[in-house]
Amino acid sequence: MIAQPQPLIEVFAEIPDFRRCRGKRHPLPAMLSLACCAMLCGYRSYSAIAEWGHNYGTSIAQALGFTHNTPCAATLHTVFRHVDRDTLEAKLGAWAEQVVVSLPTAPSAGEAAIALDGKTLRGSRKQGAPGVHLLSALSHRLGLTLAQQAVDDKTNEITQVETVLRQLVLKDRVVTMDALLTQRHVAQTIVDEGGDYVMTVKENQPQLRADIELLFTLPPVGDRQETARTVDIGHGRIEQRNITTSEALVGYSDWPGLAQVFELGRHVIDQKTGQERVEVVYGVTSLSPQRATPARLLALVRGQWQIENKSHWVRDVTFDEDRSQVRCGNIPQVMAALRNTAIGLLRWAGHTNIAAACRQLAAQPVQALALIGIALEN
Repeated sequence: MIAQPQPLIEVFAEIPDFRRCRGKRHPLPAMLSLACCAMLCGYRSYSAIAEWGHNYGTSIAQALGFTHNTPCAATLHTVFRHVDRDTLEAKLGAWAEQVVVSLPTAPSAGEAAIALDGKTLRGSRKQGAPGVHLLSALSHRLGLTLAQQAVDDKTNEITQVETVLRQLVLKDRVVTMDALLTQRHVAQTIVDEGGDYVMTVKENQPQLRADIELLFTLPPVGDRQETARTVDIGHGRIEQRNITTSEALVGYSDWPGLAQVFELGRHVIDQKTGQERVEVVYGVTSLSPQRATPARLLALVRGQWQIENKSHWVRDVTFDEDRSQVRCGNIPQVMAALRNTAIGLLRWAGHTNIAAACRQLAAQPVQALALIGIALEN
């Protein structure tokens, strides 16, 4: 029997409260639960969250854990500004891992894959908030955030990638990433922990890229290359992808864990204008040909791109994250973590259209409470 994830209301109860007992009016778990339920119903800012709490009456407030009225926006601002964001991220990440493990397995390429990807909170950055670029680890299958780390404005994602990797279960997982994170130490860490990687190779690894490009331009005698192809028609364009793999660099390159390299070509035709776009990218993986056919590698690379649709696009369009201008203390990252959690809950519940799910829950808030583990009769 597959274990079910811990109810989110219990996870919120584990977050340490920084406030002194004297004068403390609202429990921290109740405020976090309030914020999560309001976001599940499509309420985006902490002022809107406060409004949601006032709209639904005493019974829901009590079910959330409030003994008085729900807090105002100023109270939420103060609490979210100072709550321990690192502990909050760690607890929510551990809960997300439970969600992934609890789902029935399926023989798909993205089943045990994790994407490393960064996202900037643009509205908060315009207001001068620090640490508003977040490096996240997301499940390919759900777009569910498993770990998230703020990146200092004066550095880049490379400085925080090891911190994110330490928070993940890497054994028997495949980690995908864009070219910025294609680094030797990242590959070594993943392999050492029993995982595998699929990495895009660009100009930041010039020698490795040159070796791969030469291999596919002038294949050595006896090199056994394999290919796969997909064609998709939709959104006004025809997109063809061709991937070719080779083992020829194994033993020649000292890249950690290298088992295959690949060349991936994309040919896109705009159906309205007839305009064509051609792109070729290269990559490396620790997955052997026996464990990853060209078709599976292509699916894994595409899984990295789909994180944009499953997570970033939802956060920006449905939850209006890019226009959020919160800037004080820990608020930007805390709000981002709660958005991630709301998306994860909805994905876990089987919703594919997040905007439609939020509208449904706004009309039936009791269902939002049920998703975080609070049973309340209609």
